Amino acid sequence: MGASTLHRLHDIGETVANPDEDVRGRKVLDNMGKKLGTVEGLMVDDAQNKVRFLRVECGGFLGIGATHVMIPVDAITAITADAVTIDRGGEHLHGAPRYDPALVEEHNEQYWGGIYNYYGFAPYWGAGYMHPRYPYYPR
Repeated sequence: MGASTLHRLHDIGETVANPDEDVRGRKVLDNMGKKLGTVEGLMVDDAQNKVRFLRVECGGFLGIGATHVMIPVDAITAITADAVTIDRGGEHLHGAPRYDPALVEEHNEQYWGGIYNYYGFAPYWGAGYMHPRYPYYPR
């Protein structure tokens, strides 16, 4: 991943500059408005200090039986006070690569690149990448 490494925002003791833009705890909606899960965490790259992925908890009850997926911020189409909407249908998340803490700790470029590929986006470390407007969407 070039010169940067991804970290869980929670683990590095940082916060989002504007609390209104911290989407943790908000529900995640698909492109039809159906609830997919809840934003559990944010992955930030240490070189540019930008949020690159949402860690989303899907299904389960009180965290039991839930699955966790990573969604690139590039997939976000809208952010409101209580929700984040992505540009995919709910069925797309069923086949999404699962969150793997071991690969996060290893900073595995294949893992992160595979997630970008699954969603159809170029990875942020590639030539010509433009960071999406997240989190600066109209509310």
